[in-house]
Amino acid sequence: MRRTSLTSATVLVGGAVGARLLLRRQAAVARRLIGKPLGEEALDADKKYKKKYGATLDLLVVGDSIAAGLGAELPKETLGARLATRVAKATHRTVRLRTVAQVGSESSMLAGQLATLPPSYRPDVAVIVVGGNDVTHRVPVSESVRHLEEAIAALRARGAAVVVGTCPDLGALRPVPQPLRALGSRASRQLAQAQEVAAVRAGAYAVSLAHVVGPFFITNPDEMFSLDRFHPSAAGYKRTAQALLPSLLAALGIEDVELPSGHRRPERLGAG
Repeated sequence: MRRTSLTSATVLVGGAVGARLLLRRQAAVARRLIGKPLGEEALDADKKYKKKYGATLDLLVVGDSIAAGLGAELPKETLGARLATRVAKATHRTVRLRTVAQVGSESSMLAGQLATLPPSYRPDVAVIVVGGNDVTHRVPVSESVRHLEEAIAALRARGAAVVVGTCPDLGALRPVPQPLRALGSRASRQLAQAQEVAAVRAGAYAVSLAHVVGPFFITNPDEMFSLDRFHPSAAGYKRTAQALLPSLLAALGIEDVELPSGHRRPERLGAG
């Protein structure tokens, strides 16, 4: 009996080690396939949109490479620019975009991004998109969520309404082989769910990107992804901005309507 138990334990340990080695090799392959054909700097899209409208709204975009707009070929195609244009048209107000999001950022870097803002800066609304790098770097969910909550609190202390686009489903990344892709999908969905709960509890609107735009990336990868097959294309950012818009308008008090599926209102509002 003891020999059988030892043999079973040896098989289990060997299997676990083998699985880890397989995943490590697959991660290396995925990194080589994806590479960095887009570089590490997103286009600068910060400016005023629809100047003729007047009564300026300030929009701040915080987070990772998706928030920064990496993959867009023109500044007007970045996520920030798409959002600014849509908000301006919906509100008939000029929108001044400010982007502090940086390529490669994890949730722990949100505080550093906000620290670059002048103390007097008071955005009307801020959008946070972050999480993918937390998953790929295996940051504990609790740690990621804590940093997100701190960023929301800091933004609300500045008087900003906050909208969080939760972690996208990494299962849509075709260059990543199985079973690594399935594990990434599960981990990203777990983080997204935790982000959603934390965001609405902290007073922010939450938009499940996996729910509202994920299916488009899965069914139309050639159109939705950019050259690196990892970041959104111009069409991908257009679709993402369209998906985020209802919560942005609700956060601004422009539209007091029932939000679509995949959107959640904050549990509490008022002082941050």
